[in-house]
Amino acid sequence: MGVRAQLARLFKGPEEFDLTSGNIGKPLFFLSLPIVITNLFQTAYNLADTFWLGQYSTDALAAISFAFPMVFLLISLGLGISVAGSVLVAQFTGAGAERDAEYAASQTVTFAILASVLLGGIGYFLVDDFLALMGASADVLPMATSYMEVISLGLLFMFGFAVFISLMRGYGDTITPMLVMFGSVVLNIVIDPFLIFGWGPFDPMGIQGAAIATVFSRALALVVGLAIMFRGERGVQIHLRDMAPDLSYFGRLARIGVPASIEGTGRALSMNLLLFIVAFFPDTVVAAYGIGTRVFSVIFLPAIAVARGVETMTGQNVGAEKPERAEQAADLAAKVLFGVLTAAGVLVLFVAAPVASVFTTDPAVVDIAAEFLRYVALTFGFIGVMRAYTGSFRGAGKTLTAAAISVVMLGVVRFPIAWVASGEVGETGIWISFAVSNVLGALLAYAWYKRGTWRDSDLTEDRVDVEDASLDGTVTDD
Repeated sequence: MGVRAQLARLFKGPEEFDLTSGNIGKPLFFLSLPIVITNLFQTAYNLADTFWLGQYSTDALAAISFAFPMVFLLISLGLGISVAGSVLVAQFTGAGAERDAEYAASQTVTFAILASVLLGGIGYFLVDDFLALMGASADVLPMATSYMEVISLGLLFMFGFAVFISLMRGYGDTITPMLVMFGSVVLNIVIDPFLIFGWGPFDPMGIQGAAIATVFSRALALVVGLAIMFRGERGVQIHLRDMAPDLSYFGRLARIGVPASIEGTGRALSMNLLLFIVAFFPDTVVAAYGIGTRVFSVIFLPAIAVARGVETMTGQNVGAEKPERAEQAADLAAKVLFGVLTAAGVLVLFVAAPVASVFTTDPAVVDIAAEFLRYVALTFGFIGVMRAYTGSFRGAGKTLTAAAISVVMLGVVRFPIAWVASGEVGETGIWISFAVSNVLGALLAYAWYKRGTWRDSDLTEDRVDVEDASLDGTVTDD
C-alpha cells in the first residue's frame, strides 16, 4: 500500500489537476514526469539495440549508427500529423469543445495511417541507395540495409504508436501512454538477444533480429493504444464514424503539421548530413558518433518531456484564452531545464569514458566517444532552454516559428561548422559544431519568444460543426 500511495502522489491524471487555472509548477510537473519516463522507455529501444549489437560486432554498431538517423527521418516526415493532432486536441480541450477534440483525434489517426504506409513503402525501396549516399562502408551497408528494410515495413506500427502518445498528451493524459510503453519496452528488451544471437529455438539474425524485435513490440503497443482510444475511458476518444478521410480537415492538419514536419525533418536531415561528414572517418569514429548521440538522447529526455508538457499547457491555455499562463509555464520550464541539464553536463565531464564503455568493449571507440561527450557536456542546459520555448510555439500552433529556429540551429550553424572544422581539426570539429549550435539555438529561441508573436493564435478557424453521428453520421464545415 505504501508503494501504491507513493506512485499515486507522483502520477496524477488530468482529472486530478487543471492545466488552465491555479498553480503552474505542479501541473507541469505531473504532466511532464510521465513523459520523461515514457521517453526513457522510448530510448530504451535504441539503447537495447545499441548494447546488444555492440556485443555482436563493431560493424553492427556502426550500421545502427547509420540506420537510426534514417528511422528518425522517416518518422519526422510524418511527424507533423501527430503534432497537429496533439495541438488541436489540446486547444479544443482547453476550450471545452470535446466533440471537436474527438473529431481532430479521429482524423489524425486516419491520415497518420495513410502517411506511414506511404513513407514506409518509399523507405523500403530507397533504403539501400540512401545509406550508400550517406557513405556507409561496404562492410556496414548490407547490415544497415537489412535493418532499415524491416523498420520500413513496420513503420505503420512505430508511427501509429507515436500518434497515440501525442493525442493522449494533447488531452492531458500522459500516464496511460507511459504504462503501455513500459510493457512494449520490456517485451523488446527480452526478445532482442534471442533474435540477434539465436538464443533458444531462434536462428541468429544479427541486426535484422533487432529490427524485428522493435517492430513486433511496437505493433502490440499500437493495438493496445487503439483499443484504449476507441473505448474512450481514458484520454481522448476516437470514433469510426469520424475516421472517413476528410480532405478539408486535412488542410487544417497540414497548416499546423507541415511546419512541424519541416522541423522534425530538418533535425533528421541534420543527423544524416552529419553522418555524411562522419563517414569520411574510420568506422571507430562512426561508432563513437552513434554512442554519443544515443547518450544525448537519454540526457535530453527531461528537456523533450518538459517541452511536450509546455506544448500541452500552451495549447490548453490558448484554447481557454489565457496566454499569460502559457508564457509563465515556458519561462519556468526554461529556467528549471537550464539548471538540471547544466548539472548533468558537469557530471558527464567526469564520467564520459565509463558511460561510453557501457556500449562497446573497443577502447578506440570509447576514447573517441568520451571526447565527443566532453566537448558538448557544458552546453546541455542551452538545449533545455531552446526546447522549452519551441514547445510553447508548437502548443500555440506556431509550428513554422519552431521549424525556423530548428533549421537555423542545425542547417545554418551546426552543419557548416562541422563541415569546415572537421577539415581543419578532424572529428573534433564535429563535436565543436554541436556545442556552438546548442548555445546559439537557445539564444535565438529566447529572443524570438519574447517578441510575443506566438500569442496571435486563432482557434476558431479550426472549429468544425460536428453533428451527432448517432443521428446522421455527418460532419460539416461551420
